[in-house]
Amino acid sequence: MGRAFRGSDSRGDGLSVIFEPTALSGAFIVEMERREDDRGYFARTWCRREFMQMGLNAELAQSNVSYSRKRGTLRGMHWQVPPHAEAKLVRCTRGAIWDAIVDLRPDSSTYAKYLGVELKAESGRALYVPEGMAHGFVTLEDECEVSYQMSEFYDPDSARGFRWNDPAFGIAWPLSDPILHPRDAAYPDFVGEEHA
Repeated sequence: MGRAFRGSDSRGDGLSVIFEPTALSGAFIVEMERREDDRGYFARTWCRREFMQMGLNAELAQSNVSYSRKRGTLRGMHWQVPPHAEAKLVRCTRGAIWDAIVDLRPDSSTYAKYLGVELKAESGRALYVPEGMAHGFVTLEDECEVSYQMSEFYDPDSARGFRWNDPAFGIAWPLSDPILHPRDAAYPDFVGEEHA
């Protein structure tokens, strides 16, 4: 990972969003700059200006939440193809998850590589997932809640998925026998352009 970048919302209150590059081109860990006092803390989690300054998609079309009752629940691997490709900002708001993304952009220097990162509610960190990357996660605790901000509206005709343990990517999930939705369990292995 590279050097972290602090956003600069010069017209704001001095708080910034902190962007830490990852090993996958265009994907970032997004940290909060906390302002703490005896009551607790206040922090900015998203700022359109700061995301735009970083060259990231700052559109916000939908916000969703998922709740998983049991540890070991796996959701993924999902993405949308153009013209409805979406960027996502993913944050665990209750519990802890292991989040995985795979770069499916054929012209990317990190094509077919994956990144796994732990996101915990207590840290507040998020993962920015650019368009053209598949996303999924597994819960590390019971009672997990995950918040997603998406740059595009959900479009069922553009929705795609591949098998969570597709050997083409070798994702090192922290467990081997997850709880899966039948749709996720039935996804095929990734076959490149057929998924576009």
